[in-house]
Amino acid sequence: MNGSSPAASGGPAEELLPATRRALTRRVAVGQAEGRTPSLVGAVVRDSHPVWCGARSMLEDHEPDGNTQYRIGSLTKTFVAVLVMRLRDEGRLDLADPLGKYLGDAGEAKSATIAQLLSHTAGLASETHGPWWERTPGDLRPELADILGPEPQRHPAGRVFHYSNPGYALLGALVGKLRGVAWHEVLRQEILEPLGMARTATAPQSPYARGFAVHPWADVMQLEPAEGTGLMAPAGELWSTAEDLCRFAAFLLDGHDQVLASSTLAEMRTPAAPPGDSAWASGYGLGLQLFRRDDGRVLYGHSGSMPGFLATLCVSPDDGVAGIALANATSGTDIGTIAIDLVKIVADNEPRLPARWKPLPHVEAALLALTGLWYWGPRPYLLRLRADRAVELSPATAGGRASRFRAEPDGTWTGLDGYYAGETLRVVRAADDAVEHLDLGSFVFTREPYEPGAPLAARPDADGWRGV
Repeated sequence: MNGSSPAASGGPAEELLPATRRALTRRVAVGQAEGRTPSLVGAVVRDSHPVWCGARSMLEDHEPDGNTQYRIGSLTKTFVAVLVMRLRDEGRLDLADPLGKYLGDAGEAKSATIAQLLSHTAGLASETHGPWWERTPGDLRPELADILGPEPQRHPAGRVFHYSNPGYALLGALVGKLRGVAWHEVLRQEILEPLGMARTATAPQSPYARGFAVHPWADVMQLEPAEGTGLMAPAGELWSTAEDLCRFAAFLLDGHDQVLASSTLAEMRTPAAPPGDSAWASGYGLGLQLFRRDDGRVLYGHSGSMPGFLATLCVSPDDGVAGIALANATSGTDIGTIAIDLVKIVADNEPRLPARWKPLPHVEAALLALTGLWYWGPRPYLLRLRADRAVELSPATAGGRASRFRAEPDGTWTGLDGYYAGETLRVVRAADDAVEHLDLGSFVFTREPYEPGAPLAARPDADGWRGV
């Protein structure tokens, strides 16, 4: 896979510039050398096309490639989250449902909601009861009760973000229960086959990398175990390749009509637990990690680790670029930074061209008449008309609340983002059908500041405007 590879969805990919490809190759080489990693593979997707893949290993004549399997650890969780959201979109469950509605053997976790499990806000323990699940056989934990232990609750449900591997084991069991087959079979049918991910599985298939631990103070290493994790598999069992993960990254960028709609993916990457401050660097949605670059751009995806392996996939929707990094070492290399840097190299060296401006194909005169200045009390706002009868309301001066709105069949609009997300914008008309004002969640917008005759919420002072 290189700059001239065909896209997974068909058609040629636009080739990266030689300088960009050289910079990507160097970043992988530096990551392998400085991280003292037996091997490292990197790949880039741009506008849903795989455009570059490069690798570096400790053996000059034995480089891995985009078809080499690596264990991807907690990146598995995003696949499980997609399966859960598919069930939600089909009406088989509600994210507000308690887990106990579907899993009678969920123990103390039965009251946690599905949304809380997806977002790691259920307050469950980070790890399993008993021996560390990543390094011991799964048959040591044959029942869900063996995973949770007698007291799995560490925090009140819904209050804080607390990463929980057992929480995703429960979600995998939920998928299996509602579908009637094991979660990994559901995964194959509902994600892997539609996306063409033939080299992603719960067990390695040649060619695959062996996992190593590198000594912290000497350039020597030893093999790590690769145990089957049993019921904990939904938390981190999958093996995959750079090429397969490029297909998954393209899906995360645009959605797929056989897997999940882009609107549901947008919901998944909305922070579920509010960031602690305005300078947050990472967050979590519904099965997707959020990473914020120094320049403020937000990427989403997931990292992963298992004994002997590290992985990260991250997507930048603003740039239309995804970065993937896979290594076969337990620790040592900052795999997340490498994946983000691959995105940054392409985005900075070859920023995407803006979409062409084109006039709307059709404009309703009544909608056009609504555009322009409106006033919330004395404050001016601009209403702009967009494609598909959508509108955008934003302050005419700096700062303030701005939102985009989706047109609804009944003639109203629904807020898509910002303060007004989910709120209804409607046109209020007088008896003669003339537009009287706009109502946005009870906020009144009039054509003049404190317009005479305005409703109670925007009624002017009886004495009107006056000087000192």
